Amino acid sequence: MRGLICAALETDGFVNAFSTRMGGVSPMLENSLNLAGFNEDQTENIYENRRRFLKLFAGSWTLAGCWQVHGADIRVVHSEAEAMPKPGVLGDDQYCDALVSDTPNVLLTVKTADCVPILVGDPVTRAFAAVHAGWRGTSTSIIKLAIARLEREYGARATDLRAAIGPAANVCCYEVGGDVINIFKERFPEAGHLFQPTREGHARIDLQTANRNQLIDAGLAAERIHVAPFCTMDRNDLFFSYRREKHVHGRVGRLMSVIGHRIQNPASAGV
Repeated sequence: MRGLICAALETDGFVNAFSTRMGGVSPMLENSLNLAGFNEDQTENIYENRRRFLKLFAGSWTLAGCWQVHGADIRVVHSEAEAMPKPGVLGDDQYCDALVSDTPNVLLTVKTADCVPILVGDPVTRAFAAVHAGWRGTSTSIIKLAIARLEREYGARATDLRAAIGPAANVCCYEVGGDVINIFKERFPEAGHLFQPTREGHARIDLQTANRNQLIDAGLAAERIHVAPFCTMDRNDLFFSYRREKHVHGRVGRLMSVIGHRIQNPASAGV
C-alpha cells in the first residue's frame, strides 16, 4: 500500500497523504484500497482498507470527513471528540465539501475519484484544510472560501499558507460539454486557457490549473503551491476514476486525501 506525500507540507509539520488504489482488500478490481463508498463495497473491506492506510502515519489518528455534495459548505472541526463518528453511522453524516481545523491528532479527509483534492497547511497558526473540488466546486471557488474560513476562524494569512493539489482528472482526458464551459467563462473571464477544444461544443478542462490559479488569487505564492503530476483517468493503474470505471465495472472505489498535525513538542517550539 502506497500514498503520495507532499514533502514541503511535511517539512512544515503537517502529516499528509493522497492515497492510491493499491494494497487493499476490495474487489475494485482485485486488492484495491477503496476508502469510502459504502453503497459500492462491503463495510468490513472499507474499514480494513482505512486501517491499512492509517499505518502510513505513526501513532493514532481520528478521521474527520464529510458527505460530499459538490457544494460550497465548509465544516469546522473544533475538537477530536467532534471528529469522532456517531455510533452506528457508517459514513460521514455532515454534508459539505471542505473542512478546516487546528485540532491535533485529527486527519481532515476528502474522498475523490476524479475530482481535485487540495490540502492546505499554515505553519504559523497550525491550522489546516482539506478541500474537494470537482468542476462544480471549482466553479464556485471553494478553495478560496476555505482559505477565507481559515483566516476568519484561526487568523491565518494567505501568504503563510502552503497547498498541495492531488491527482485528479486532468486536461489530457477530462472532457466537458458546453454547459460547463459556459459556466466557467461566465464566472472567470480569463478561463479560456483552461480548455482544449475537442469536438463541437466540447473541450477538455484543466481543473488542477484552475484551482492553482484560485490559490494564487487568494494570496498564496506560486512557489508554495505543489501539484501532483498525475491524471486519475490516465493513470487508472494507480488511482480510481469514476469516468473510466463506472460504466465498465459498475462500481468505483474512492481515494482519500488527508492532512493533520501532532501536538507540537514544547521543547522544540520556536526553534
